Amino acid sequence: MPANPSLLIRHPNLLLTLSLRCCSLSSAARPSLTFTLLRTYCSSSSSSSSSAANSNDNARSGRSGSLSSIPAHDLAQKIDVNPPKGTRDFPPEDMRLQVDFPVLESEALFIRKAGEEIRDQLYCFEDRGNRRVALRPELTPSLARLVIQKGKSLSLPLKWFAVGQCWRYERMTRGRRREHYQWNMDIIGVPEVTAEAELISSIVTFFKRIGITASDVGFKVSSRKVLQEVLRCYSIPNELFGKVCIIIDKIEKVPIDEIKRELRSAELSNEAIEELLQVLSIKSLTKLEEKLGAAGEAVAELKLLFSLAEKLGYSEWIQFDASVVRGLAYYTGIVFEGFDREGKLRAICGGGRYDRLLSTFGGEDIPACGFGFGDAVVLELLKEKGLIPEVGQQVENIVCALDPDLQGAAAGVATILRGKGQSVDLVLENKPLKWVFKRASRINACRLILVGSSEWEKGEVSVKNLSSGEQYQIKVDKLE
Repeated sequence: MPANPSLLIRHPNLLLTLSLRCCSLSSAARPSLTFTLLRTYCSSSSSSSSSAANSNDNARSGRSGSLSSIPAHDLAQKIDVNPPKGTRDFPPEDMRLQVDFPVLESEALFIRKAGEEIRDQLYCFEDRGNRRVALRPELTPSLARLVIQKGKSLSLPLKWFAVGQCWRYERMTRGRRREHYQWNMDIIGVPEVTAEAELISSIVTFFKRIGITASDVGFKVSSRKVLQEVLRCYSIPNELFGKVCIIIDKIEKVPIDEIKRELRSAELSNEAIEELLQVLSIKSLTKLEEKLGAAGEAVAELKLLFSLAEKLGYSEWIQFDASVVRGLAYYTGIVFEGFDREGKLRAICGGGRYDRLLSTFGGEDIPACGFGFGDAVVLELLKEKGLIPEVGQQVENIVCALDPDLQGAAAGVATILRGKGQSVDLVLENKPLKWVFKRASRINACRLILVGSSEWEKGEVSVKNLSSGEQYQIKVDKLE
């Protein structure tokens, strides 16, 4: 494992310490980014807000509730960009280095175009104020809401990241849970492919820091514009595009005959389906260019991304795969997915460009792209590769009173040491020394500080170095 760790990932029975630096748009410089998967709490005054969404008197409580009762075309006018009543956002100026949002959001915030997979994955209900709310299944819609709320006060481009707890009601598999922590990183205000290049570079740098190599993990890269160009040739209506993307996103999960059946149900002709599947089978950017020509945006942007990847030093990590489209409806351009090369795990991470997301909520569109990276699957990957370090617990001091009447004195000694930045385990009960030594061994304490009557009368304590065995008395005011 790399040295000087600064990233903490919390996992049952595990405290994994890692380090992360991001790549920059320039190949010459690498600014750093440190993030923690422990939820960060900070002081912030509660923001008052109005109702997050119109109530639905006939809505039933439950997992997906009355999702279809809110017309998709009305969402842009009805989304309230304030957080739900009684909750608050944590913009970067409050969080200093990262951004966070309420774990409870308006249900309407997550409703997209008809048929989007997330509809059936919401933990949602009606609160006592008759508002439809949901536990957040992802962070990007909350980010979009905050950007709209801040409006022109924001200085573009934004480079924000967030680490938040998310919930999705879905089938559980290895590396996929219904509750997880997710690292999101977004760049807002940059229309060029340089933004996507930097995002992938950040993930690659993270992998390198935790010991994962290009032989372990790769990135499949494509563009939704590839699919758009094919559908345009067959005069497929734009309103069917999102539905087709959701079907194609399942191409590695269900039999091809099922994919064809669903595409026919989406009103694609047999000729269009065969052409589409032929294009989606392309794994070479050169062959894609031969098929679609060099003039289209899709090929031009992909070629630029692969060129930037070479300059940024991660070309061996990425490969073109036309079948990658991502399931969420808001993606508009380049999309990518991280995968383990042995094929034992689900997608490790994924993201892409979403230039038209803000208008879905009634805001003014701004070029944007980002990714989501869950903690559960990367921990499975680290287990698979034997890269999880043994992180032992260690306490600098264990302080014990030898007499019940000296418990207050022992507490005072603990306070002095803690005031000097040291970790202290204070024995709170009247325990025999045999128990204290066992406790010291269990918590891997460095030294034992005993507060006894004769020493305390002289303003001293007994100190035993538990590594060397050295024992001595020292004045309390000289402890350090």
